[in-house]
Amino acid sequence: MTTERSAPTIPQLHAHGSGCPGYDVYLVCLPRSAALARRAARTAMECWGLAEDLAEDAELIACELVTNAIRHSGTRTAQEPGHCRLTLERPAPDTVRVEVFDSSTARPTKRKPREVETGGRGLVLVEALATSWGVIRRSGGKTVWALLRAPS
Repeated sequence: MTTERSAPTIPQLHAHGSGCPGYDVYLVCLPRSAALARRAARTAMECWGLAEDLAEDAELIACELVTNAIRHSGTRTAQEPGHCRLTLERPAPDTVRVEVFDSSTARPTKRKPREVETGGRGLVLVEALATSWGVIRRSGGKTVWALLRAPS
């Protein structure tokens, strides 16, 4: 049985306690959620009327961070895959914060994959596109975040 919380297709807009606009979407830790993360990021960027290049970067970062959560947030089964939460915030007119919370406490590490490897480039891409990024340990897991700024 699929619940609204486990397989949303539309992010829910809400105001954060800080007063900045933001989207939250809860995703199941299954491969299809990477596409939902891209859609959520695109929706937020379009609602905020931000530039196409910034929207593309936010989409890619959201997809990479959710993919990492899916791959590394612990061993789950197809029947109980676990969940992660994607949050997109606009703390300033030219700034977007993308973050993903998952239940793993393992800190992600940036790798230098060999040319023949098909994976391992996610955090390299995040670092290249974001102004800054990092990890915050939380009760029950961690949040990986990235900050994007529109060019002045």
